[in-house]
Amino acid sequence: MSDLTGEIIDNRYQLIRQIANGGMASIYEALDTRLDRKVAVKIMHPHLAQDDAFVSRFIREAKAAAALSHPNIVAVQDQGWNQNGVPAVFLVMELIEGHTLREYLNERGRFEIKDAINYLTPILSALSAAHALGIVHRDIKPENILISKEGRIKIADFGLARGELIGSTMTAESSVILGSVSYLSPEQVQRGVADSRSDVYAVGIVAFEMLTGEKPFIGDSPIQIAYMHVNQDIPALRSKRKEIPEALDSLISRATDRDPDKRPRNAGEFLASLEAISIDLDPKKNQLKLDLDLPVEPIREKPRGKVKKIVEEVIEKTTEVIEDTKTLKRSEEKKHKSSKRVRRNRKVAVVLAIVLGFGGWYTLIGPGSRIVVPSTVGGSYNDALTAFNPLGITNVIVQKRFDEEISKGTIIESIPPGGGRIDSGGSVTLIISKGPERYTIPALKGLTPGAAKSAIEKYPLAFGKVIEEFNSNIPKGFVITSTPVAGSQVKRDSVVNIVVSKGVETIPVVSYIGKSGEQALNELTSAGFNVQSTFAFDEKVLAGAVISQSPAGDTSIAKGAKIALVVSKGSAYVYIPNIFSIEEAKAVRALKDLELKVIVKKLGSKKLKKVTNISPKVGSKVKRGSTVTITVG
Repeated sequence: MSDLTGEIIDNRYQLIRQIANGGMASIYEALDTRLDRKVAVKIMHPHLAQDDAFVSRFIREAKAAAALSHPNIVAVQDQGWNQNGVPAVFLVMELIEGHTLREYLNERGRFEIKDAINYLTPILSALSAAHALGIVHRDIKPENILISKEGRIKIADFGLARGELIGSTMTAESSVILGSVSYLSPEQVQRGVADSRSDVYAVGIVAFEMLTGEKPFIGDSPIQIAYMHVNQDIPALRSKRKEIPEALDSLISRATDRDPDKRPRNAGEFLASLEAISIDLDPKKNQLKLDLDLPVEPIREKPRGKVKKIVEEVIEKTTEVIEDTKTLKRSEEKKHKSSKRVRRNRKVAVVLAIVLGFGGWYTLIGPGSRIVVPSTVGGSYNDALTAFNPLGITNVIVQKRFDEEISKGTIIESIPPGGGRIDSGGSVTLIISKGPERYTIPALKGLTPGAAKSAIEKYPLAFGKVIEEFNSNIPKGFVITSTPVAGSQVKRDSVVNIVVSKGVETIPVVSYIGKSGEQALNELTSAGFNVQSTFAFDEKVLAGAVISQSPAGDTSIAKGAKIALVVSKGSAYVYIPNIFSIEEAKAVRALKDLELKVIVKKLGSKKLKKVTNISPKVGSKVKRGSTVTITVG
């Protein structure tokens, strides 16, 4: 489509500059001359404006957005047909001066958690209003989320919207699946159906990209990415970024669940959960306080130290008594007479000396010389050695056993237990936890079911069911995967199911020759084929209909196979229009829109020249690309 900059549409909207150009329409910055304000004008390409079906869909886009009144949705202000000048079907919207969320992602990478929530809240608020009216956007992606210079977030492009108020509408170009494949929900890819939960899925993917700085799946082709969305779970946010709160991780996981029934039912429910998390993250709530449950240091008995202390106390007291006795004795010598008190103290000293001697023999040589085993339960092997070495316990026997509650490497019990006694040189047995009893699922991919069963039964695991699925990569009769997957840690006697390939799935294909090329593209793509469309002139087949199809219809073809369509561009010939008395620039533009080459001959000195002659003559049938000579004067 030629650039219409400078044209006045509907005697009201003066086009200032082209700001975007797509497969269906071009968007211009324009001036509303009636209200003296800038607007955005979306003009359908001329070749589509002749198709009633496309025009109807274009109008339904206007109705989709006009049915919504929300501060975070781009407002539609007008729609119509340009009756004067260049023929055009147009749509007028508010002009958002700023950038798209995609540009912000490209510049900033991942967002801070609070910033991401601040962006998601208005997005969900806008979609909540749409869902309340039964309208589903169906094409949420960063490119359709606008951020104005003032910071206002706006959702644009309800061109794929669907709802009771607007009927069914979709737009597509050749070889492109409807919507952006990185944000399509599994049900849109598989069945071509979408509801409010599909928008929830797309917002979840946008949230994933904002919080991690990357898309969940990267592939070599759109079909490969779509296949990943259907067959693989979106990675957990915390696997990419540890500081993300578990509640937010859980919410985004629910929103991007492959099963629509497990997602929030609509954007309103999604928004309510997000706002609850936002409140929990309020720094005034002191959410950063972390209470750590640290293991208590085990209390160890030190009997030898206690004995030593008691002996020291007895010796000290005995020394004091003896010292007192000596003093009294000297006093006696001076007085040449002994008192009853002195004689009593002497007896006490003798008794204490006997007790002290017996205690020393019991502790150092007799039965008391047995070692008291300290308590080591709850500690590690190294902790036990640290406690044992000062006591001379060197013969330590280690036994290990599984325990579901006590972590690996922690002492469960000792024999004898803490407080028990052993002879010098005796042994202590420590029972140390091996942690929970777990076994690793072996790699089974590519094995036969028999070989997979043998590999599983090498462990204390149970062989379960054999599930068959179509697969384009694994040959028929070989294992695709297992449940639980290879590398998983499972309990004893856990059941392991295997998925075995049924080979490549074949699907019957009908012939689309003579039918709508758009219908063929949508139906074949939805069925899982890689469709490639090319276009050619044809004098017998109407524009937009299929001329040929390869492989041919009425056969069964492997799912995912390539199907080539040749779609008619209509006749290769056009008729020379009547452009007499039309200004030179408009005449040249009209002829070029018909894919004709133009030679201009100028006569006279007028600044504004108009067509005075045309060759070939008006109404002549000529081939596209032919040269037309016009005389202006």
